[in-house]
Amino acid sequence: MTTTGNLYIISAPSGAGKTSLVKKLIATIENLIVSVSHTTRQSREGEIHGKDYFFVSVDDFRAMQNEKAFLESAQVFDNFYGTAQKTIEDNLAQGDDVILEIDWQGAQQVRELMPNSYSIFILPPSTQILRERLEGRGKDSVEIIDRRMQDAVAEMSHYGEFDYLVVNDDFNIALNELESIIIANRLKQQSQAIKLKSLIHDLLA
Repeated sequence: MTTTGNLYIISAPSGAGKTSLVKKLIATIENLIVSVSHTTRQSREGEIHGKDYFFVSVDDFRAMQNEKAFLESAQVFDNFYGTAQKTIEDNLAQGDDVILEIDWQGAQQVRELMPNSYSIFILPPSTQILRERLEGRGKDSVEIIDRRMQDAVAEMSHYGEFDYLVVNDDFNIALNELESIIIANRLKQQSQAIKLKSLIHDLLA
């Protein structure tokens, strides 16, 4: 027998720092990867097919939807995004832990199909700090930031659907808490009994 990886769903409102935390998390923990999604949008400069996204046509995307190939999918403005179930299952079968960065609606879809997944919600320390972070990007108008704040409240209202809650006040503390979740799940008896089969056999001989 071999151990399979764990699937992690990580959600957060815009501005909570999810992307930065996940990027650092996969840089510090081995055999932890972020799932690569399919999208119908055009690739941007520097993006690589198969690394940043799988860039596909609308027709190909719809064909995959009809074949129920996606764990979750959504339309964002004029583009479609989706997480292919086979991609996830292949990565898990190799023993890698996989992170899905998706919203609460996508999380619901994934939990239905993969109930053994773990879900983590990242909260900001306050609405004021969340707004300051959004304003600090210097990219959006006041109207867009107001809308993002409204969306954030709607997103955060679903915190109770998640297994873990992490507050990103101090970045390093939040990162350590995420690392602790990953490591603790790797140390569960069922997984360790398989990995340590030879050692346990020798110890009990």
